[in-house]
Amino acid sequence: MSQPSQVPTTRRAAVDPKECSITGTLAAIGDRWSVLVLRELFYGVRRFNDIQHDLGISRSVLTDRLARLVEIGVARTEPYQEPGDRVRQQYRLTRKGVRLLPVLVGLMEWGDEFLSNGDPPVVLEERDSGEQVRLELRSTSGALVAPHQIVTRARRRRVD
Repeated sequence: MSQPSQVPTTRRAAVDPKECSITGTLAAIGDRWSVLVLRELFYGVRRFNDIQHDLGISRSVLTDRLARLVEIGVARTEPYQEPGDRVRQQYRLTRKGVRLLPVLVGLMEWGDEFLSNGDPPVVLEERDSGEQVRLELRSTSGALVAPHQIVTRARRRRVD
């Protein structure tokens, strides 16, 4: 009788949830409204009333979420003034905020595939070519990386 083949497995060290980058990111922007406000900012919606109208969000919740996004440095305020009106603030993503775009695109692609039956409500296109934009995993050399090719390695923490 033959023995079942043993596939060698390696187990990485557990990551303390308090030190996990994913946990930290979710704590910073993880609620539904914050993610949707970020989506609107990525879509180019800048003004409070426009964001509120598009999302159907209450003024108090939107005020809270925008203040939090500004506080953590992913959005910034910028004054604007319509003729005859008082000066108001509009919101723009910072570089730190733009770095969240792959996170939102990943969430969108997952929802398009598994929740929208392949009929997404929005398609992302490159402005000049009109080609569809999609998220890919690449190594620092630019090679395409499949999920099964990724391994995790614990990094030594510096002691200050």
